[in-house]
Amino acid sequence: MSDQPIPQLNKVPFLLADALLLGVAAYVAFESPHPLPLVELLVVVSAVAVGATVAILPFLVEYRALTRMAESELLSATIRQLNNLEAIARNVTAATAQWQGVQSLAAQTNKSSKEIADQMSLEVSGFTEFLKKANDSERATLRLEVEKLRRVEGEWLQVVVGVLDHVSALNRAAAQSGQPALVQQMGAFQHACRDIARRVGVSVLEARPGEEFDAERHRLPSPDAESPDEAVVEDTLAPGIAFQGRLLRPAIVTVRPAATPTAAEPLTEPAAPELTTAPLETANIYASTTEAPDTADSGQPASL
Repeated sequence: MSDQPIPQLNKVPFLLADALLLGVAAYVAFESPHPLPLVELLVVVSAVAVGATVAILPFLVEYRALTRMAESELLSATIRQLNNLEAIARNVTAATAQWQGVQSLAAQTNKSSKEIADQMSLEVSGFTEFLKKANDSERATLRLEVEKLRRVEGEWLQVVVGVLDHVSALNRAAAQSGQPALVQQMGAFQHACRDIARRVGVSVLEARPGEEFDAERHRLPSPDAESPDEAVVEDTLAPGIAFQGRLLRPAIVTVRPAATPTAAEPLTEPAAPELTTAPLETANIYASTTEAPDTADSGQPASL
């Protein structure tokens, strides 16, 4: 865009002429009788039309001047661009010469890159072989450490289960003693021990009297004994043990045939306190466990 000032046309005379003509038209319209005769009507219409033309004329003249100025500036820019074509042609010639030099340099660089790539391939092959040997050695070491940790975990689990069994035996003995204070203390002690064991993944699963006997979750004291049809749990001799959601040992229970209870034979012992802890999500454990865990896969003892 050029910095040349834009010519401005004074529009005041044209506007005054337009106002004068509009005033004449208004004077004729108000002073003539109504309806207006044909001559006065023509005078009014002509005055209004001429006034409108006079008012628009300066804007049309200014628009034409601006249009011609824009065309001249566009023509000047085109001429300047045409003058730059010769300089562009010289630049293209110089760039072509430089490109030929760059192409020869790129060929030399490509040759050097191939040599470096071949050398790196040899070094990578040697380094890969070294890592493979180191990985095999480290894997053997880790396998030994994992086996040690599994043995330690199995021994630790046996100790925890043994402690829970002893606590359960003490609680049963306290329940059979008939001393309410002792029963309450041993019940709280058993609850605390089982809560601590549950925090490390060991859950105690104790069958409730009157519960239907399930061969997957319950076991009789004698392995060769067979439970009667439709048997229910009578008493729990040793609670079941689950570790991290896997059943390690089913509950050892005594059973009796299912029969309709009478007033002389209630389903629960009236004097025995509640000796089990809160439910430990045994439903999910029983539903997902159908056999004893494999020690070769999980590192846990098959039975305790």
